[in-house]
Amino acid sequence: MLVVMVTPTRSPDPIDGRNLLSIVTGSGPHGRYADLTVLLEALCNMESVTGNEANIADAVEDVLLAVAPRLDVQRFGNAVIGSTHTGSTRRIVLVGHLDTVPLADPPNLPATFDDGQVWARGTVDMKAGLAVMLALAAEVGSPSGPTPRQDITWVFYDGGESGADVNGLVRLAASHPEVLAGSLAIVCEPTNADLRVGCRGSVNATIITRGVAGHSARSWVGMNAIHAAAPLLRKLDEWTPIEDTLEGFTFTEAFSAVRIAGGVTGSVIPDVCEIDVEYHYSPRKSPEAAAAYVRTFFAGSDVTITGGAPGRAPQASAPILKEFARHITTTLGTEMRACHGSGSAARFEELGVPAVNFGPGDPNLAHTDDERVSAEQVVQVRDALRSWLVRSR
Repeated sequence: MLVVMVTPTRSPDPIDGRNLLSIVTGSGPHGRYADLTVLLEALCNMESVTGNEANIADAVEDVLLAVAPRLDVQRFGNAVIGSTHTGSTRRIVLVGHLDTVPLADPPNLPATFDDGQVWARGTVDMKAGLAVMLALAAEVGSPSGPTPRQDITWVFYDGGESGADVNGLVRLAASHPEVLAGSLAIVCEPTNADLRVGCRGSVNATIITRGVAGHSARSWVGMNAIHAAAPLLRKLDEWTPIEDTLEGFTFTEAFSAVRIAGGVTGSVIPDVCEIDVEYHYSPRKSPEAAAAYVRTFFAGSDVTITGGAPGRAPQASAPILKEFARHITTTLGTEMRACHGSGSAARFEELGVPAVNFGPGDPNLAHTDDERVSAEQVVQVRDALRSWLVRSR
């Protein structure tokens, strides 16, 4: 296990993400705070809820252009790509999304540092991973930076917390697949510094219950669509998670209601109620089979499949992934497990690129109101990646 002593420092005032460039370069008003912890705080303090990624994309692009002249920097909408071109026969792609889910109420920003951890929306999912990526890009891309063992591409993309219609990785795969090409993709989503392979698929659906409108003072003359949703929610609540072992990795399925809406105003019996559900399924199943499972589960109801993403079986036997896994397990003493999170790895595997999830942060804390990440683990992940990606000086 790699032991890294970390003594994070922080500004007495919230660190302004607009000073990201000075933080990375160690110059300007926040130069004395130029470490990974403060870089993470600055990234968190640039609020980037899905659809609002322009500012953070601008800042990342500015950093790469200013301090990493050895990188070829490209911008596609709010996706920023940086890449080395040394002529190596291998290319490693580091991947992370710029956006977060909405803030908590009350808002869990600005970031704070306490008890060795950074607390804020996005610390886990996935600005800790972004901090690692950006720090490595700035280091490798600088004129005096270390020499990569193989070429490296950094992919900072938008829309990772939303559907395929706004997902920047989906957009890049369709319009510029060449920028995603590589020998191995390392998705820096939170894994608690474990290696996670494979990917569950997902199905999004809307279930509609219908009733008859009426005055709530005479509820017996109407039929309440919200009440009609209760048996469906009860059935969903009683659903038992399904486990499936594939190539030695156990994937646990998940099925939840994620939104419910009904009614128009007080005193009116609602005649329509909508329940949005998400089903995360074993990569053994096809998207068609998973959609059929959702329809069967809600048989007799009005079911509309609204989206989803395919799963991918683990590719743990790929030689380059095995090489990377040996390095990480030897360096950090962590394990390789089934991935229950991001579909980003699956999108690379659709392009024929083996992929693995590896990043700082406990995935069980992602999207929670007390989201937080260990500063020490962020450094450990950065150092483990660095020692594999670049030559020692």
